[in-house]
Amino acid sequence: MATILVVAEQSNGHLKKATLSALTAAQQVAKNTGANIAGVVIGAGAGQAAQDLAAYGIPVHVVEGAAFEHALAETHSAAAAEVAKKAGAGEVVIAATAYGKDIAPRIAAKLGAGLASDVLAIVGANQFKRAMWAGNAIATVEVTTPMKVVTVRATEFGAAQKGQAAGTVTPAQVSAPQPKTKFVEFNEVKSARPELTEARVVVSGGRGTKGDFKPIEQLADVLNAAVGASRAVVDAGWQPNDLQVGQTGKVVAPQLYVAAGISGAIQHLAGMKGSKTIVAINKDAEAPIFQVADYGLVADLFKALPEMAEAVKKLQ
Repeated sequence: MATILVVAEQSNGHLKKATLSALTAAQQVAKNTGANIAGVVIGAGAGQAAQDLAAYGIPVHVVEGAAFEHALAETHSAAAAEVAKKAGAGEVVIAATAYGKDIAPRIAAKLGAGLASDVLAIVGANQFKRAMWAGNAIATVEVTTPMKVVTVRATEFGAAQKGQAAGTVTPAQVSAPQPKTKFVEFNEVKSARPELTEARVVVSGGRGTKGDFKPIEQLADVLNAAVGASRAVVDAGWQPNDLQVGQTGKVVAPQLYVAAGISGAIQHLAGMKGSKTIVAINKDAEAPIFQVADYGLVADLFKALPEMAEAVKKLQ
C-alpha cells in the first residue's frame, strides 16, 4: 500500500501549526486512495517535534545531525526525498509556508514528481483546486505522474485531531548532502506579541493609519494579538515586510481579524479572507473590505480603536 508522506515544519523543537493543516489534507487524500500516512521531521529539535506529530497517530521519521541543523532548502529537500523513496511514498504533502514553498519544488525534481502548489481543496486522488491570479480565479488541476508533491494553503484546512494512540518515532538514516549553499546567520525578528501566522487574533493596519500604528498596537496588546499590515504600508516603509498580510505576504486565518484603515484590495483579501471573523474599520463606506467583513464600522480608526481597546480592558 502506498504511503503519503507529510513533511513537517518545526523550529527548535516546536511543531508549526501549519503542519497539522497539511496532515488534514493528507488525511483527505488518504480517504480517496486508501494510502497510509507517515511524517518526517528534519533539523535541530526534530526529535521533540516528532513526538508531538506522532501524537496524531502516525509513524514519524526523524532526520537530525549537523548536516541538517539549519533549514537549508538543499539539505532538507534531499533528506525529505530520500525518506520518501525509502518509505515507498506515492505522495508528499507540505504546508505552503515559506519553508514548504522553498523545498517542495526541489523534492519534486528529485523524485520526478508532478507538483500541485498552494492547494485550496482536495477534489480527488489526482485533482486539486488552487488559486490563480491573486485569487481572482480558482483552477482545478490534475497531476498525472505516479509520484506527486502537493503544497497546501494551511488556512484552508483545519488542524488535525490527535489520534487515539500515538505513532512510532524512528530515526531515519539518510545521506549527508554536500550543499552549494551554507548557513551564515539567522536574524530573527523578536516580539512579545504572537507570531503572525500562529496568532488567534490579528489586528492589521493599512494606508489609513498614515504610518501611525500606535492605535493598532494598543488594540493588539489588549487582545494579545499579532500585528499585521497591508502591502501599501510595507511599500511605504512604515512597517517591516515580515508583517505584510496578502498574496505576496503572509496568508493568515485567525479566529478574529481586525482590518483598520485597509481598503480591501484583492491582493490583501487573498491573504486574510479565510479568517473566521473579520471586523473592518474604515472611513470610506464604499471600501471593498466591507464586502468580506462580518462586522463593519464606518469610522475614524484613530477614534474607534482606542475606544475599542478601553472597552476590551473593562471586560478583562
